[in-house]
Amino acid sequence: NQAVIGQPLPVADGPAPIVVGVLSPGFELLFPPDSNIEQFPDIWFAARIPYDPANRSNVQWRVVGRLKPGIAINRAQSEAETIADQIRRANAISKTAGLYIRIEPMKQHLVSAVQPTVLLLMGAVVFLLLIACANVANLMLVRSSLRERELAVRTALGGSWWRIVRQMLAEAFVISALGTALGVGLAWLGLHQLLVIAPPDLPRLNAIHMDLTVLAFSTLAGVAAAILFGIVPALRAARPDIIGVLRASGRTAGLGSGPLRNAVVILEVALSFLLLIGSGLMFRTFLAIQKVDTGFDPHNLLTFQLIGNTGNTPQARAAFMRQMHDRLAAIPSVRSATASFPMPFAGGFSPIRWGNADALADTTKFQAADFQIVLPGYFETMRTPVIAGRTFTEADNTPERNMLVIDQALASKAFPSESAVGKRILFRARTQEAVWGEIVGVVAHQRNVSLADPGREQLYLTDGYFGNGIAGWWALRTSSDPAGYAGRVRDEVRKLGAQLLIGDLQPMEGLVVKAQSSTRFSLLLIGVFATIAALLAGVGLYGVLSTAVRQRTAEIGVRMALGATPARIFSLVVGHGLRLSLLGIALGLVAAFELTSVMTSMLVGVKPTDPITFASMAVLFFLIAALASWQPARRAACLHPTEALREE
Repeated sequence: NQAVIGQPLPVADGPAPIVVGVLSPGFELLFPPDSNIEQFPDIWFAARIPYDPANRSNVQWRVVGRLKPGIAINRAQSEAETIADQIRRANAISKTAGLYIRIEPMKQHLVSAVQPTVLLLMGAVVFLLLIACANVANLMLVRSSLRERELAVRTALGGSWWRIVRQMLAEAFVISALGTALGVGLAWLGLHQLLVIAPPDLPRLNAIHMDLTVLAFSTLAGVAAAILFGIVPALRAARPDIIGVLRASGRTAGLGSGPLRNAVVILEVALSFLLLIGSGLMFRTFLAIQKVDTGFDPHNLLTFQLIGNTGNTPQARAAFMRQMHDRLAAIPSVRSATASFPMPFAGGFSPIRWGNADALADTTKFQAADFQIVLPGYFETMRTPVIAGRTFTEADNTPERNMLVIDQALASKAFPSESAVGKRILFRARTQEAVWGEIVGVVAHQRNVSLADPGREQLYLTDGYFGNGIAGWWALRTSSDPAGYAGRVRDEVRKLGAQLLIGDLQPMEGLVVKAQSSTRFSLLLIGVFATIAALLAGVGLYGVLSTAVRQRTAEIGVRMALGATPARIFSLVVGHGLRLSLLGIALGLVAAFELTSVMTSMLVGVKPTDPITFASMAVLFFLIAALASWQPARRAACLHPTEALREE
């Protein structure tokens, strides 16, 4: 490392910088991925910020500071507000933009976007753990009810309640230990696949791995689960009704534990139904996102970012852009080519100020809109519908012409009751003060950042207005699979200059799919949790009904001997299971109306209390309950009264 200190670093554009230091490996910038900041930068350049008053309008910098020891964040915020007030009074543009400074902890800034999703998934995991504990507790209640005679005899012979509790808890800890070990093993095997499907906006995704902290948490969770599902069966088994149990026959002993087991099943059903509703809402959201109109056609569209020196003068850059466009458009089966900065769903969008004539007298009338720098032909290549007027031509692609294309959302806001074509609005892009621009066309609104959020209004300027070469993202409309054109694109770029680099070469459909990754990830995990929960609840219901049939064999035999038909016995058992399920579904509905509101920020095109989702999940779970009840009911209906009474 010491050998490179003081050495020039060759770069494609401009004079070679001098290396003054080397950072430790793995140095990471902790910013959300949607901030469009490289997480692991290779090269750091000193920022040459002009501090003269004429250049106080640059607001693109992100400031990171460390508070002095003992300084609270609210004190720092108060001092920052004083500074912001001074800047607003001294700088007209800052006053117009309503500049303010917000001090925010880096941890909060990093996780704020994904915190609701992570908390929701953690809640689903807790629910699933509770369902599993309830299921095991129910099975242990069944087991203890079958052993009540044995435990009553041991108690009558002098066995202490603490000894019996210890035995039951020891069994619970053995089950919990085996389950924890199996769970850790499955987690270790599934971690790689989880990272593959995880959304890219999950903070510190690269740092997720199995370590001692995870093992310690798993161990504590296992201990807590053992206590949770083992304590009630243990306490109940330790204090049996000795006289009642010893007097009862083998087939009727244990009926007193039925209400407790029924309550556990109802709780299982309620929690499972709650998870099913959550997965149903996410599924409806995923379907709604598939139907979202992006404002352009992402099919057969190849995109990439061009990095490198495109010319040292506006004339050279303009010539380069024309040459690049002509080469890409000349590739066989490429229908058209264009360039833009930024590119939809690739990040980098930032707002500029715009306003009508009344903003000249009152600067607070200025508003914000996202802007893009595009080449003529951008809207045709992207197939963005033109609502009114025209799109840019080569004659507009010069610094002298302040021509604008705006989207339908901005047109409706700026000119709500008239056509926007031919009108003028104020905007500030390359100059210190706002200038007038003429609107030549209105296009459909594009979704540039998120499929779930329409985003701000949009304003388009030509690449030539900024001096050419600014639009660094390219897009090619092809006649077939765009991925097949990657090699030819690289060849054409290489012919134009060895110093040019291509980044993020991929079909636009890949960027659109990436924009869906967070919803798809949440849907997949909640769906898996809900499926497991429904199966566990079904197993719990099956266990309760099977135990009831086994314990009530004599009663069923008497009923059939007195004339009860197999259909009547079948309906009796199924009805018991469905009643438990209905109570659980009703409890789950009440909880869902209260808890699904936390999913509001994750839902698109569906309300947290969507009646279709609630009704369909209720029907689905009712079918699961009927299926779980069918086998015990069938076994009860097939009992022969003579055999049932003989067993008694």
